[in-house]
Amino acid sequence: MAFHSLLGSELAPGSQAHIPPRAKRVIFLFMKGGPSHVDTFDPKPLLDRDHGKPPPFELPRVTFAKSGNLLKSPWKFQQYGESGLPVSDLFPNVAQCVDDLCILRGVHGTNPAHGGAALKLHTGSDTFVRPSLGSWVVYGLGSENRNLPSFVTICPTLAHGGVNNWGAAFLPQRCQGTPMGTASSPSKAAKVKHIQNPGIGPGPQRKQLDFLNQLNRESAEKNPHVEALDARLESFELAYRMQTAMPDAQDLSGESKVTKKLYGLDDPVTEDFGRQCLLARRFCERGVRFVQVTHSDSEVQWDQHGNLYQGHTKNAAEVDKPIAGLLKDLKSRGMLEDTLVVWGGEFGRTPTAQGTDGRDHNPHGFTVWMAGGGVKGGMAYGATDDYGYYAERDKMHVHDLHATILHLLGLDHERLTFRYAGRDFRLTDVHGHVAKAILA
Repeated sequence: MAFHSLLGSELAPGSQAHIPPRAKRVIFLFMKGGPSHVDTFDPKPLLDRDHGKPPPFELPRVTFAKSGNLLKSPWKFQQYGESGLPVSDLFPNVAQCVDDLCILRGVHGTNPAHGGAALKLHTGSDTFVRPSLGSWVVYGLGSENRNLPSFVTICPTLAHGGVNNWGAAFLPQRCQGTPMGTASSPSKAAKVKHIQNPGIGPGPQRKQLDFLNQLNRESAEKNPHVEALDARLESFELAYRMQTAMPDAQDLSGESKVTKKLYGLDDPVTEDFGRQCLLARRFCERGVRFVQVTHSDSEVQWDQHGNLYQGHTKNAAEVDKPIAGLLKDLKSRGMLEDTLVVWGGEFGRTPTAQGTDGRDHNPHGFTVWMAGGGVKGGMAYGATDDYGYYAERDKMHVHDLHATILHLLGLDHERLTFRYAGRDFRLTDVHGHVAKAILA
C-alpha cells in the first residue's frame, strides 16, 4: 500500500530516507516510573552541601505533591572511562560503558503525572491519541524483514497510556507495535499471542488468505478507497509469515553460556530484564526497526515517593548488568554503530524530599542517555541547575528529543507527515529542534 504524501513526495517502505542516516534501528530502554537523575547520571555537589535546607529557588506553581527540604543523594558518584564522566554507584556496570554514552542532562517535559508524561514521551502528546515514536519510525522507514513486525515492544506496561504508547493511531495498521507479554508477567513467559493456529495448518491458511485477497481485488475495482481493508489483510499476511520467524527469534537456546551470562541470565536478580535485552538484540539483528524494552513491575517501579534507597537499589540491580551486556554485545558484533540505544523514563525526580526518604515527580529537568547510532560517546550535553530541579543549559524538550532521534535515523521531523482529518500531522507537531552538537 502506498504511503500518503510527505510534503509532496512519497516515501515507500524501505525507501531512501530524507537525509543520510546514522542509525538503522532503535532500542528504547524505558524505565517506567521516573528514575532520579540526581541519583544516577547528574551529580549535584551543592545538593550534598545543602542537604536538609529549604530550596534556595522558586518551586513550580504546580507540583505533584508537597515538597520538602533538599535531599542529598545516598549514592556516591565516580568518574569513569577516558571521558571521566561521573556515574553513581547505582550503575557500576553501565559505568564501564560510559565512553559510549551521550548523557542528555537538560531534557524536560510538561506533565508531572505518569500517564500524561508517558504519553508525551512515547507519542509527543499528553492530551490526544497520536501515533507512537516507534510507529512514526516504521512509517518513515518501512521494514527490513517482511516476516517479522517492524516494531516490537517487550513486556510493556498496560498502565499510564497503555496500548497508546505503542499504538499507530491514524497511521497505517502495519505501523502498530507488536506486544510480547506484559510488565506484570515474567519475560520468560512473554510471547506474541496467537502466533500458532491450533485448528488449521499453514496450507489451508494460505488458501484462505489467497481467497481474501481475491475478494479484496474485486472490491478495489469498484471502490479505490480501501486502505483500511488492505491494511487488515496485510496484517493477516504478516501473522501468517510470523508463524515460523517469530518462534525462531524468541528462542534463546542457541545463545552461548557466555552471552547469557553477559546479560545476567544466570542470576535471578537480572534474569528477567536480561532476557528482554537479549531478545531486543535478536530482533534488531533480524531487521526489526524499533524495539522497546520496559522495566516495570506492579510494586516498586522507579516511582520512589518513599524508600528511595531501597527502591532505586532494587531497580538498578535488575537492569544495570543487562544494559551493560546489551551495549557490549552490540559493540562486539559491530551493531552499535548503526543501532541507537535510548535509556530514560517519563520524567526525573525532585532534588527536594518527599517525606524523609523519597522524591516527587519532576518533569522540569531530567536525564536521558543515548549510545551508538551516530551520537558522540563519552559526553554530557545540557545541564540542570545547581540543584537539579530545572533544565537550564542546552535544554531538550521531549519534542527536541524526538526530532533528534528521527534525524539520526535519516528522517526530517518536519517532512515526516501524515495527512489525516484535513491536516498534516507529525510526531513533533509544530515544535522540535535537532541537537546537532551531539551528532558524531
